Amino acid sequence: MLTSSMPEDSPLQSQTPDSLMLFGFWYRALPSDKLGRGKMDTITLLEQPLVIGRDQSGKAFALRDACPHRGMPLSCGHFDGQQIECSYHGWKFDAHSGQCQLIPSLVPEQTLKIDRIYAGSYECEERDDFIWVFIPDLGPSGAGFTKRAAAPTSAPEIPKFSEHYKLAYLTADLPCSVDHGIIGLMDPAHGPFVHQAWWWRSQKSIHEKHKNFEPIPYGFRMSAHTPSSNSAPYKLLRLYADADSITTTIDFVLPNLRSEIIRAGKYWFSSLTTVTPITRNHCRIDVVAAWNLFRWFPFGPELLKFVFAKFVEQDRRTMELQSEGLKHNPHLMLIDDADRPAKWYFGLKNAMFEMKKNGGEFKHPITSPVTLRWRS
Repeated sequence: MLTSSMPEDSPLQSQTPDSLMLFGFWYRALPSDKLGRGKMDTITLLEQPLVIGRDQSGKAFALRDACPHRGMPLSCGHFDGQQIECSYHGWKFDAHSGQCQLIPSLVPEQTLKIDRIYAGSYECEERDDFIWVFIPDLGPSGAGFTKRAAAPTSAPEIPKFSEHYKLAYLTADLPCSVDHGIIGLMDPAHGPFVHQAWWWRSQKSIHEKHKNFEPIPYGFRMSAHTPSSNSAPYKLLRLYADADSITTTIDFVLPNLRSEIIRAGKYWFSSLTTVTPITRNHCRIDVVAAWNLFRWFPFGPELLKFVFAKFVEQDRRTMELQSEGLKHNPHLMLIDDADRPAKWYFGLKNAMFEMKKNGGEFKHPITSPVTLRWRS
């Protein structure tokens, strides 16, 4: 929920981000290369303990990391590549469906229909070197697990514009709520202060900017525009491609997806960044990029990963320092126009909660295109 001591239309609005998490969406779980065939790993998503694994054919699966019998973590059990055996009483479950396959303690005269027993299972897909898990809306308190319903959509994927491209990812933990992680991700004014570097930008390069935004389903778009003139990589790009053809488009879509597409004639760069809630005060940022720019440049992927790593570490360190200031729940403010995307995020999130609670249509907080101005 948002709290405000000023009118909604005030240019200086007090905001207190909450840490409520959105269920009913796909979330990145872990990088694909972290999980071998026949192996399992444990993670937490939205405070849900999960065991992630791969079967013998290499297909990933996700189960709630708790046996429905006595709650023993299934990750403590034995996995034969198809079924997981609980280490407490030997109950066996199909790794993909969670359906119970065996209860060793039953005698022939006992007619318990074990095929009606399920460990909690989650839809699982791999996209762009990451395993995604669909976290459904929570059921009634105390309800048991049944056969899972299919996810309403496929997992998100990075847009690609040619057959041949490079792909790389970075991931980092952030010691803050998903709300602070996301509004930090979309903040347009921190760059000259947090991301100072001789090869990127400095405070001396600050100048006024104006960008056009428009509503899109469950999110908003910074419309296609010419990239910033005060960033060294874009200056290099202008030497590599026709400067007049370079455009950047940035989208944010609930629950946590920020996509950026740079087009320069036949060349392109595309990224999908997510901020995933682990707990109410801990999240994780994952950046995955695909591109055909400088594809034959020696050490191109390594150089790009170096740049991204610097950015992510600077953001992580900033969130770490900010978390110290947030420990005592200080009064916070968001201002126009630089913080308008953050306000939109809270409006989108509240609209989603309202729709899930009361039904009806999604009431988008952005009703028409708008131009924002700020200095950075």
